[in-house]
Formats: sequence, structure tokens, C-alpha cells
Amino acid sequence: MTQTQTATTKLTANEEKFAQALYQAYTTQKPLTEKDWQATVTDDAAAYNVQARLTELKNETVGGYKVSLTSEQTQKMFASDSPLYGAQVKSHFLASPVKRSLKTLMEPLVEVELEFRAKEDLHPNDSLDDLMKKTTVAAGMEVPDSRFSNWFPKLSKYMVMSDAAVGGLVLYGKEFATNDVFKDVAAAATVKCQLFHNDKKVTEGLSSEVLGNPLKSLHWLVAKLAEQGKVFKAGQMVSSGTFVLPPKLTVGKWSARFDHGLGNVDFEVTD
Repeated sequence: MTQTQTATTKLTANEEKFAQALYQAYTTQKPLTEKDWQATVTDDAAAYNVQARLTELKNETVGGYKVSLTSEQTQKMFASDSPLYGAQVKSHFLASPVKRSLKTLMEPLVEVELEFRAKEDLHPNDSLDDLMKKTTVAAGMEVPDSRFSNWFPKLSKYMVMSDAAVGGLVLYGKEFATNDVFKDVAAAATVKCQLFHNDKKVTEGLSSEVLGNPLKSLHWLVAKLAEQGKVFKAGQMVSSGTFVLPPKLTVGKWSARFDHGLGNVDFEVTD
């Protein structure tokens, strides 16, 4: 029995119905209304079980994860005191540059993040130094999206968790050995990114917004997965948390420009 199947055996009939509804919204792009489902999941365990079932229904390899609520500001917005994660299917991790129609998404936002890929399996007893040695790092742009209408910033935490942490797309630039880019753990907290739309700067942020250091986000994820009997596997990638409060994704040319030699991530959005 797989880890996902183990999780789904705990679903109630209503939770199974919710997972199926989320999957239908995912495939048809017809959004759900939160009030119809709000009472279905009322704790972390139930929400992660629904997410696991949703992931199973997608019937695709898990390419990695995204970590959400990695700043004090976003935790307050969603009434949470910790991050949360969402499993993301492999086809939703895309090497930059990327061109997509806005019609392929529902209510997308745009975030700038660091993307870490495991060169070997990661374990909860790995230190931050160990994680630097065992990963690559890349500039990233995440496009959060939700199966619920009018979701940001109103959607409740358990709905976010059930909906694979409102996962959409993860775009990444050139990958580098993490310990080649950063001389030490502290340096990973000093990355600056500027986000442009049609060559006009929209916002900018620092990697220190992500739990003080994005490597801490990765460490949190590895430990959380281990709690649930899962492993962050070699080859999987994590979108580790946004540097900025996300603007709405609109038609045009988006570019996330990072320092530390990480380069750019470019996304052309058409009608």
C-alpha cells in the first residue's frame, strides 16, 4: 500500500466527496465556493488527507512541493502559526522561459521564490549545511492558483491545504549547486529579487522574508513530510516561499530578476 493510499483510507465520505470536487474543479476550471465545503475539513490532518487524495486523483508523478505561509504577514492573513505545504505534479514544474495563455489558469497570482532540488533523498536530521550540500538552487517564479473563486486572501487555511496549497505552476531558471552559490547558510537569506511586468518594476523582496532563510523552509518541509511517513526524494524540487506579497498575474511579459548570479525567470502570459 502506498503512502497516498494509506492517507486516503482515513477519509470520511464527505472528505472523499470534497477531494473529488477539487479534482473536478482542477480538470474543468469551474471553481468551487468555499462556503459549500468549509465545514468538511476542520484540522490539519483532515486537510492533508484530502490533499493526498487529490494528488492521487491527478494520477501523475509528484515532481515536488511548494511551501506556503512562510512570512509572518501571510500567516496572519490565513490565521496560521506555521507554514503549510502542497504536493505538485511533475508537469507543473517548468524551465524558464515559459509562454502560457491566461485561459489555462483560474485566478493566478505571481510570486518570486528560490527553488531547491534534491540531489539525493533528504532527511529530517539533515542540518541546513547538509541541505546546502545535497541540493541545487535556482531562481524561481511561482504562480499560485486555486480551485476556489475569489480566494486571495480570503480562503481559509484548511481550504488552502486541501487544495494542494493553491498550487499552480512553478517556473525555474538555471540550476546551480547550492553550496557554490552561497558561501554559507546565512548567505541564502540575502538574495534580492525584483519582479517586472512589461519592463516596469512591480515589486521587490528579499529571501529573508522566507522564515528568515529559505533553507529553513526546506528543512521544515522535510521534517513535516517525515512526520507523515513521506520522504523528499532525489530529483524533487521545492518552491520554498515567496519574497513578496503576490500581485495578480495578468497578460504580458513577467520577469523575476535575482542577484547572487542566479539570473532571471521569464514568463510570457497571453490572452
